[in-house]
Amino acid sequence: MTSPTGIYSARMINQMHQDGAIIVAHAFDEDQVQPASLDLRLGEIAYRVRASFLPGPQTSVMERIQDLKLHQINLSEGAVLERGCVYIVPLMEELALPEGVSATTNPKSSTGRLDIFTRVITDEGRAFDTVPAGYKGKLYLEISPRTFPALVRQGSRLSQIRFRSGDSRLSVEEHKALHAEQTLVFDENAIVEQGVSLSIDLQGSDRGGLIGYRSKRHTAVVDVDKKAALDVLDFWEPLHDRGTGELILDPDEFYILVSREAVHVPPDYAAEMVPFDPLVGEFRVHYAGFFDPGFGHAGAAGAGSRAVLEVRSREVPFLVEHGQTIGRLIYERMAERPDNLYGADLGSNYQGQHLKLSKHFKQN
Repeated sequence: MTSPTGIYSARMINQMHQDGAIIVAHAFDEDQVQPASLDLRLGEIAYRVRASFLPGPQTSVMERIQDLKLHQINLSEGAVLERGCVYIVPLMEELALPEGVSATTNPKSSTGRLDIFTRVITDEGRAFDTVPAGYKGKLYLEISPRTFPALVRQGSRLSQIRFRSGDSRLSVEEHKALHAEQTLVFDENAIVEQGVSLSIDLQGSDRGGLIGYRSKRHTAVVDVDKKAALDVLDFWEPLHDRGTGELILDPDEFYILVSREAVHVPPDYAAEMVPFDPLVGEFRVHYAGFFDPGFGHAGAAGAGSRAVLEVRSREVPFLVEHGQTIGRLIYERMAERPDNLYGADLGSNYQGQHLKLSKHFKQN
């Protein structure tokens, strides 16, 4: 039976597990399956390696690890991954995808907001975060904390995977039609073409002038599995508008900012943020690019949610101004509408958000 074109729903992901296309030694965690994605869990061993890599044709990830390994770390009791280092961790989930079913991966929202750079690697892989149709084999996660040392353990979930059949991305005309019908972005001046263009809010008029946060250096460890455990000011410097509506992004700094527009992902669609677009500037925005069906949807306690932006300038300082285009949100069809939507149905951490740090910090 041919699968319908589109992104797989939670029900379809669970069915893939039952059919043996997703292989796990331990049952799924209760909240591991999301409306349009599956959280991936760290295995028992992390390998510290000298450099990031792609294995390439006829080479497995483990073969490459043996060439580059400095030492290995047992994660069963938890371990601290140091900033600036590169680690490879075999994941608990393996795949035996049917022909015609492919996948992409991305950091989870909380991972991106901690500036933990992650990407999935497959055996014989030629590209990161890309699982080819029909892939059969293990998955590995490259982890490189950029700002805070991170305490992780076996079962920690830093990345997520989306499964799809066929070409599900909307065309320019389809993006425009969907926006006209269901309002993808709540701004009459927003540009809707190959996706929805988002701009940056550097005024913070609804937050007393608070426009974002810049990470501090030499902080304590962040336990990736503990919610609301850390004081914001121990890790972040709040940034306020001083009347200029401008901010210079320093290449050595990490920023949490927010879009000026509120966005909406209708229930029959999913979306993804383009992480780096040279057309809009020399910076990378939004490590965690997946937006689930129901994000910002009024029927799921959203009614438009801002896109929180994890921003790093690339090689040079870069000036951004209020209202400047900073990213694009591209929409794809779901293969079927999920039974549960992001937000009210799931108690999601970031529904209805404005400027918000990751769930690890105490919210004032």
